[in-house]
Amino acid sequence: MAAAYDTMVDALAGARERGYTTDFNIAFDKLKCSTTGICLSPSQFEIVEFHRFEGFTNPSDSSIVYFVEAKDGNMKGVLVSAYGTYADAASDEMIRKLSMHH
Repeated sequence: MAAAYDTMVDALAGARERGYTTDFNIAFDKLKCSTTGICLSPSQFEIVEFHRFEGFTNPSDSSIVYFVEAKDGNMKGVLVSAYGTYADAASDEMIRKLSMHH
């Protein structure tokens, strides 16, 4: 069972403690490692858990922290994705993959 976190900072710290050390960003149709530049297409990773955090002043100012694992077992990391006004541009396939988990 996934741990419960009160804040996004707690979720990110918990992820690091559990070996999710890669920082991913959405690069339209892929997840991109911000350090190495390695990219994963939606078919190359699984989302093993996620945590949603609401904005304090505006519920649409919110984020989701995804715990991501490459299917080949070589990478574990996190993706912080805003939704609402600040949502990242993503392909339909990426949106479907991420939407399955919230």
